[in-house]
Amino acid sequence: MASGSSFQEEDLSCSVCRDIFKDPVLLSCGHSFCKTCLQDTWKQRESQECPLCKRKCSKDWYPPNLSLKSLCEAFSQSHIDSQKSTSKISSALCGLHGETLELEDKQPVCLVWQDTRQQNHKPLPEAVQDHKVSICSCVFSKMRDFPCTSSHCLQSQAQHTERQIKEEFQKLHQFLREEEEARIATLREEEEQKSQMMKEKIEEMDRQISSLSDTIRAIEEELRAEDISFLDLPPVSLDSVFTLPDPQLVSGALIDVAKHLGNLQFRVWEKMQGIVKYTPVILDPNTAYRYFILSDDLTSLRFCASQQLPDNPERFDYNAWVLGSEGFNSGTHSWDVEVGDSTVWSVGVIQESSQRKGNMKPERWIVYFIGGKYGASPPSGPGIPITMRPKPQRIRVLLDRDRGQLSFSDPDNNTHLHTFTHTFTEQVFPAIGHVSKVHHLRIVPGKISIKME
Repeated sequence: MASGSSFQEEDLSCSVCRDIFKDPVLLSCGHSFCKTCLQDTWKQRESQECPLCKRKCSKDWYPPNLSLKSLCEAFSQSHIDSQKSTSKISSALCGLHGETLELEDKQPVCLVWQDTRQQNHKPLPEAVQDHKVSICSCVFSKMRDFPCTSSHCLQSQAQHTERQIKEEFQKLHQFLREEEEARIATLREEEEQKSQMMKEKIEEMDRQISSLSDTIRAIEEELRAEDISFLDLPPVSLDSVFTLPDPQLVSGALIDVAKHLGNLQFRVWEKMQGIVKYTPVILDPNTAYRYFILSDDLTSLRFCASQQLPDNPERFDYNAWVLGSEGFNSGTHSWDVEVGDSTVWSVGVIQESSQRKGNMKPERWIVYFIGGKYGASPPSGPGIPITMRPKPQRIRVLLDRDRGQLSFSDPDNNTHLHTFTHTFTEQVFPAIGHVSKVHHLRIVPGKISIKME
């Protein structure tokens, strides 16, 4: 009894003031404190961190822990009610012996039973308190674990997402580094070619200068002769001096700067399309059935063993579905789902307000392959058999939200499969479900085209 009560006191006590929580608030790390205790503690420190685990926390976001607050109030009230209920029961009389009910043996009994029957009776106040502590402890353990579990999942998601973001940017950085190195190498190669060209031109000019120097020396010798002798020089000797062309650069001797810098960013981005993919539908892991595991890029899924996932409101807990991350209220939208050799699959759209919990058929419009048979299924009514030959490898979904048409086709064989006509009154989301244990389903990346005006 004492241990059960102390357990409750300890678990419901603020680690700062050591008293029962008053207006408890929840930090992002999962720990709770009295609101005033937390504020007073942070006033004394330069940085806002959890008093227990020292993790940095937002000074503007620490929501009230309503579950813990309710539990503390219930615990405090239980002590008051315990005294009242014990007083009432103690004033009652045993129907068999006419004595006051003071002991408990699965039911209230009087002191006479202690002498005539078993000796393992508990005093009634202790039994009442034990029952309340047991119930309170059970409720508290569930309510206590919930924020911690949610916080752990939140931290895990954040860390995993951060790691993937860094990996994706690392790929882009690597591409840009390699592209930069390739373009610098091209520039250096051109520089070397032009330098060799200039070197050859300079060598040619050196030869011309050397030849000209010889001619000049010969003329100087003639100039030292008498005037009549100089005038008798052949004209060709003088012409070779006066008609020598001025030194000039050859065409194309300079670096083609425009080739290297013109639309540089655009041309790098254009080349980047070789590694960058665009997928028209990204799957939302927060909606995925617990037996589904999604790829890191959130474009494919496969069946797996049950995972420990938070039972958030968005997640399907009974029906095997996962939704796209973006819904459609208007416009025309198209995406392809690669089904390959999968022995079971469902593809289509699901209405936003569809029930996610329990064995409730969601508002969905789909085509499927289950039990070796193809079919189309509206929200209500029987399924519609579909004949598909040959077996499709991809299913194309075309949603014309404004006209209320949802069409399915086999793009590889240009075969129409089925069209639903419905006046959609709310947002609909792409949906994939019923994946096999061996194969996976994948959203096919779209083709990227550049249009310049």
